[in-house]
Amino acid sequence: MKPINCILLIDDNATDNVFHQIIINDADICNCLNIVTGGQEGLEYIIKSAEPESTRPKPDLIYLDINMPRMNGFEFLEEYEKLDSKLKTGIHIIMLTTSLNPVDKFRALADKSVMDFQNKPLTVEMLQQTAKKYFSEK
Repeated sequence: MKPINCILLIDDNATDNVFHQIIINDADICNCLNIVTGGQEGLEYIIKSAEPESTRPKPDLIYLDINMPRMNGFEFLEEYEKLDSKLKTGIHIIMLTTSLNPVDKFRALADKSVMDFQNKPLTVEMLQQTAKKYFSEK
């Protein structure tokens, strides 16, 4: 049994998404990977996954990019906080970004919903460490 049922990748960069999809598949740690290209789409995914007739699994892990048009990662977090707590239960959010700005890291880790701050590119080792740290009891 894989430790993570569903990973949701929220990133507007198509090249990064293809690369990260390959890495996540190679790591073989989740049953389902879904990719959306913006913060608003990520919020909609979470809301729709909670509907009784939904075929979308609720994400256990969200990899969230910071720099996206329309709604960036921090704006996503502001709206995420407004969601009903039942929708957020069991979701772990990790900022996955190219930002080397220490202010971004501090701001991300100061958010109670963010579990970790990691720099792109995602690696199999990073995924394995995340699975061990947050999902080993599943």
